[in-house]
Amino acid sequence: MSESASHILAGADSTTIVAHTATLEGFVSSVAAGDGVSLSDLEPMTTLVVATCNSRYRITVAGNAAVFVQGGRYFPETTDAKLEGSSAGGSFLKVAWIGVGLRMEISAGGRRIVTSPVRTITRDDALGPLLTH
Repeated sequence: MSESASHILAGADSTTIVAHTATLEGFVSSVAAGDGVSLSDLEPMTTLVVATCNSRYRITVAGNAAVFVQGGRYFPETTDAKLEGSSAGGSFLKVAWIGVGLRMEISAGGRRIVTSPVRTITRDDALGPLLTH
């Protein structure tokens, strides 16, 4: 493993190798360097098409982090939900953000769904590119 991909944490009796994105420094640097979109930057009723490694989601912004989501295994019908944010699959979360390479975390019906990593984010209209850096 390369230095950039992992960190070595040494204790008195053991050494542990953890993914770089599992550290606060690594998560912050990966989010800062990656493409994505903040829901707070979007007008209500903006619709996004988000492709992950395993699924495709149609997400319509209702306001703040409230969304209507359809797609993937858990949302076969349009569902009221909250897009909590994006993570690398660990305990760090960028709130109300969809980031390429990160996993969306969506709450609906008392469940929290964590998607596979996001590959692309596009606006479902003719207004052009959506990603911000």
